[in-house]
Amino acid sequence: MTTPEERIAELGLELPEVVAPLASYVPAVRTGSLVYTSGQVPFVKGEPIVTGKVGAEVTLEQAQEAARVCALNAIAALRAEVGELSRVTRIVKVVGFVASAPGFFGQPQVVNGASDLLGEVFGEAGRHARSAVGVTVLPRDVPVEVELIAELGG
Repeated sequence: MTTPEERIAELGLELPEVVAPLASYVPAVRTGSLVYTSGQVPFVKGEPIVTGKVGAEVTLEQAQEAARVCALNAIAALRAEVGELSRVTRIVKVVGFVASAPGFFGQPQVVNGASDLLGEVFGEAGRHARSAVGVTVLPRDVPVEVELIAELGG
């Protein structure tokens, strides 16, 4: 059985360095068997991959890719907190925030970018409850922010 780290490599991806917090918080917190990540934005090497509102400056496809990057950053924060991703027994919940232009109603489709990656990496354990919320603006004018809750075994 392949590990989540091996699946990430098979997807041609690499876990990035954990994004430095933009304010007064930590990237992840463990309490008991749960790990909560802070909201992760679509940064690659310290810079946003896209900015603007979905449905205006940002297309649905660009936003889905941004959500995927957010999820990869959340996985990196999770791994930094727990050491090995094979310790994750379940992705419990994902919350995605989508900076939306007026009249854009595709928030669930945007956050699918994150959900799909979590399924690819964690398999059945990556299936999760989820919220996809439209908002006016996000930090650094990014179009998407994603946070997650993961459960650890043994």
